[in-house]
Amino acid sequence: MKSISTFIIVIVILFSSGCAIVKQGEVGVKRKLGRLNQEIIQPGPVLYNPFVSRVIKLPIRTVNIEIMSNLPSKEGLNVAAVISILYRVEPEKTPEILENIGINYEDVLIGSVFRSAAADVCSRFFAKDMHSAQRAAIEREITIQMAKILEPRGFDVQAVLMKNIQLPQGLARAVEEKLEAEQNAQRMEFVLDREQQEAQRKMIEAQGIRDAQKIISEGLNDQIIKWQSIEAFRELAKSPNSKIIMTNGEAPMLINGDKE
Repeated sequence: MKSISTFIIVIVILFSSGCAIVKQGEVGVKRKLGRLNQEIIQPGPVLYNPFVSRVIKLPIRTVNIEIMSNLPSKEGLNVAAVISILYRVEPEKTPEILENIGINYEDVLIGSVFRSAAADVCSRFFAKDMHSAQRAAIEREITIQMAKILEPRGFDVQAVLMKNIQLPQGLARAVEEKLEAEQNAQRMEFVLDREQQEAQRKMIEAQGIRDAQKIISEGLNDQIIKWQSIEAFRELAKSPNSKIIMTNGEAPMLINGDKE
């Protein structure tokens, strides 16, 4: 009875050691006696002989690797930066990748290709460009150069992102001073534009007042003045206060009212 139990335990151990699970986002390739099987194993359980075979699993989802590097600039400076490389392995190329490059393809191939492409692209830009709107153009150029080499080898380079860029101290201060000067210039331009608009507003207002006065003065004549004088006398006559009105018949009026 004990021997049967031992036999069952051995069988279970052998079975479990000869079973692998390929997860979602992965593919597997069998290696038997040192030779790779060209058949690609899809996600799910797979049985193999643990004495002569093993299952090598590779991720085919998008992978992010970060590389710290000193990027050379056009003026000969070194700009420290953290670079994120987003890539994925083409599933149908996994046997070829394992056979020609190996499991450490990030160190052997991707990192080396990135350093070469980054040195070539960044040397055509000034250091300040890596900290400005030109950064997107630099990232795009590095991605294109990497893709030319890596895509035929089975790697889809999706993006290269420059992060934590540290300019040399003197250059960083110069860039900050330039940005501050540009902001001050924009602020002054806004103030001048506002003052100019205010001056135009006052000019238009003064012109409107002048035109109104001109129209009024042109519309006044002796008959209108006399009529307005009569209306003024009529309004005064309605007042209950005592008053003395002196006029020569031509001037509009001269009034000396009672003071209460």
